[in-house]
Amino acid sequence: MLQINKIYNENNLETMSRMPDNFIDLTVTSPPYDNLRTYKGYSFDFESVAKELFRVTKKGGVVVWVVGDATVKGSETGTSFRQALYFKEIGFNLHDTMIYMKDAISFPDANRYQNCFEYMFIFSKGKPLTINLLADRNNRSYGRKVTGTDRNKDGSTRKASCCGQEIKKFGVRWNIWEVNSNKGNVKIKHPAMFPEKLSEDHILSWSNTGNLIYDPFMGSGTTAKMALINGRSFIGSEISSEYCDIANKRIAEFTP
Repeated sequence: MLQINKIYNENNLETMSRMPDNFIDLTVTSPPYDNLRTYKGYSFDFESVAKELFRVTKKGGVVVWVVGDATVKGSETGTSFRQALYFKEIGFNLHDTMIYMKDAISFPDANRYQNCFEYMFIFSKGKPLTINLLADRNNRSYGRKVTGTDRNKDGSTRKASCCGQEIKKFGVRWNIWEVNSNKGNVKIKHPAMFPEKLSEDHILSWSNTGNLIYDPFMGSGTTAKMALINGRSFIGSEISSEYCDIANKRIAEFTP
């Protein structure tokens, strides 16, 4: 049996091998990609991890997979797209393709526009059971009535189904999220800390209180910390003992 609210210092395939089928409500993770950073020299078997994630995810569960692409010999690798297509191939639905817009530039290049984003692929095992869309976008037309038309497939128009409804003060977010980096955590020695706000907002969006959250690449422990703060449980895998120590120190005050 696996212990809940614990980070296992081991390969994530070992952790998942001890999980029963349909066990995890939500996975939130950002795996190493394209050798942009060394991560103590560790690597992972992507296809095996993806297959195990499908097995252990509950029906209606969600996997949030945050990745980007390196530029090698003048061309972006496209690793993110290949991974997304593989998740679909093994049975996941690609529920949403989102963008994480950073507040800083990584690896600037002189001959192309500066890369300031990563992909956030939202995969679901069937139809997602939990969807708590965050509505904190200011509506400039707040208080007005909805007007306008929708277009039919043949090009003709019809009255919009929401016509006459009053526009709310706050609307549901766009699927591009601009998130500040962890500038306050400069003492944490991890090469690519997952922003707390990014992890928290996905946990709130795709899970409910009491659900079980997994991070197969726990790193500095952000997913665990935000799961505990928001009334969820977690399981984590992290192959580096150094990063495990960092993560356990971060979550010590929040662990039951």
